[in-house]
Parts: sequence; structure tokens; C-alpha cells
Amino acid sequence: MTECLFCKIVAGELPSERVAENDAAYAFKDINPHAPVHVLVVPKVHIATAAHVAPEQADIVGQMILLAQEVADVTGVADSGYRLIMNVGEDAWMSVPHLHLHVLGGQRLAGHLG
Repeated sequence: MTECLFCKIVAGELPSERVAENDAAYAFKDINPHAPVHVLVVPKVHIATAAHVAPEQADIVGQMILLAQEVADVTGVADSGYRLIMNVGEDAWMSVPHLHLHVLGGQRLAGHLG
């Protein structure tokens, strides 16, 4: 996906502020943060959205969660709590069509979701 913003970031063609990475995913600071800690975890292969994850790619999503745990630890929000958000489609405000997981924390987050 030569035109995908996140593919270009993963490939090193565009700058990002790296937080962590593993074999399957890359985590970097969001350039428009909505919390003191706002990190995006993206797979290193292009998957458009969670709705496009194939059964053989399920491990990639698991690796994204494990990387999000590492992000929470290195950013200091693991004990106080953090939110993981994965948007799908325009109505959910997904602005980049590449699967990504938001890791938000560093303050008490607004909106009780459950």
C-alpha cells in the first residue's frame, strides 16, 4: 500500500516518535493527542480495518494487544489504567484506513463506556 500513511511510517518513509515495537506491530505517538498518553499501535502489514482481519491474521491482533501492554508499561499508565480503542469506518471517525489501536491514558478519561 504505497499511499497508506501508516505503511509509510512503518517503512520509515515518514517520521514518527517510536514508543515500542515487536515483530508484528509498531507503536508511535499520535501527532494529535487526545490524552497525555496517546499512542497508536499499527500492524506492520497493511490491514484496512478490524472488519478486514482474516483468520490467519488473528495473531497479528494479539501481538498488537501485547504491544499495547508494553506501551502502557513504558509510558507509566499500566497501573493507573488506560483505554484501548479500535475504530472501524467513517462513522467511528477512522481517519486512516489501516488497522490501528489507540492507547490512551495519563489522566482520568472522560466518558464512562461500561
